[in-house]
Amino acid sequence: MRNFEEIVIELKHHLSKQKSKKVLDKKVADVLKLSQSNFATLKRRNVTPYKNILEYCEKEKLSCNKIFFQNS
Repeated sequence: MRNFEEIVIELKHHLSKQKSKKVLDKKVADVLKLSQSNFATLKRRNVTPYKNILEYCEKEKLSCNKIFFQNS
């Protein structure tokens, strides 16, 4: 299972497919419906906001396995 930093990288990869420019942490925080300061704290502490990620995956019809696990 991936840690939060790896999950953020996977989310950025998914978001960059939708737009052709570089995706910043601010955009990931926005799509997960987190404040930038809360997102930064979670990232620094390596705490994964599972509920927010699962809600985003459901909304975007994205496989949770692809986000949480490396070999999916």
